[in-house]
Formats: sequence, structure tokens, C-alpha cells
Amino acid sequence: MKEATGELNMTVITVIAIAAVAALFYAFVWPMIQRTIVQQTCNAYGPGYEAEKVEAGASSACNTSSDKTSCWICKCDKSKGCTGEDKSAE
Repeated sequence: MKEATGELNMTVITVIAIAAVAALFYAFVWPMIQRTIVQQTCNAYGPGYEAEKVEAGASSACNTSSDKTSCWICKCDKSKGCTGEDKSAE
């Protein structure tokens, strides 16, 4: 019985450790990966476009967003050589 309890304790510790690693990934690493992907899309539009996360409905580019909480747009910064308007990054 003692041995079974020890295995159960190790299982609980393993599950907690996996959950902690997953939480850190979701909180810190995933947003960086997401921004990098969107910035690459913005770079395809030309120089001067910067990725920016905005709330859904705050921009006309976000009205068709499949993610109802937020979306990404490529903001045109004319001082950096951009000649167009803001574009959806989706």
C-alpha cells in the first residue's frame, strides 16, 4: 500500500508540473509566437506596417474576426515609409 501511495504522489506532482509548464507557455511564449507570425504578415504588405492587437469591433478590420475577443491589424506608420491604409492581418 505504501508503494501505491508513493506512485500516486509522483503522478500528482507530474500532473501539476505539466500544468505549470503549460500555463507558462500560454501566458508568455504563445503571445510572442503569435505576434511574430502576424508581424511577418505585415512585413509582406511592405515597409512601415506594424502588427497591433486590437479589440474586436474597435476597427473595421476586426468586424469579420473569427476570434470575438481580439484581432490583429497591420497598422500603417507613414513615418516609416508606409503609403497605404491599415489592413487586417487575418
